[in-house]
Amino acid sequence: MDLTLWLAFTAASSVMLAIPGPTVMLVASYAMTRGRDTGWATVPGVALGDLLAMTVSLLGAGAVLAASAELFTLLKLAGAGYLVWLGIQLWRSKPELAALPGGGNQRRDKVRMFSNAFVVTALNPKGIVFFVAFVPQFIDPARPVVAQCVVLIATFVLLGTLNAAFWAVTAGTMRHRFSSPRALRLVNRLGGSAMIGAGLLTALARRAG
Repeated sequence: MDLTLWLAFTAASSVMLAIPGPTVMLVASYAMTRGRDTGWATVPGVALGDLLAMTVSLLGAGAVLAASAELFTLLKLAGAGYLVWLGIQLWRSKPELAALPGGGNQRRDKVRMFSNAFVVTALNPKGIVFFVAFVPQFIDPARPVVAQCVVLIATFVLLGTLNAAFWAVTAGTMRHRFSSPRALRLVNRLGGSAMIGAGLLTALARRAG
């Protein structure tokens, strides 16, 4: 594809990803409460969620969501409810257990974090509608469309993965400043409150256009 279009898409996507949203809230909350190493489990979930959302958008589901208020509202409420539920679970979690290294629960925790990151990222109707309105602007109809879509999808997924990794490392590093159970409990509740707030904002979001 044209290099100028690709650079413009990369720049625009980087700016969009720099704005914290539900996915960033989830990644940062897990990294701060469970540790940086465990927080890495969310990164592939974000990548897979972005890949699915963007691919589905380019296949036309985004256009359907943009045209149907009912479908958009249904998916929006599902994603918002899931975020609120995750926030409540984080609020109620025991910081003493989260702070312990190793243990038989870490594998199960990582699987759960991966799946939660995937669902939150994929079930973002604003993201799907945004993709279907945003990506076509960077496609040259005079060139093979499929090849350009593959490049754009790969670029966005890579940028989204790097963004999630940045937040996992940053939040995980900050966690070392909260070593006491009381401080970890506060982190849990702040992160849970942020996720509940993100869910409520998602529920109140309107369709683009």
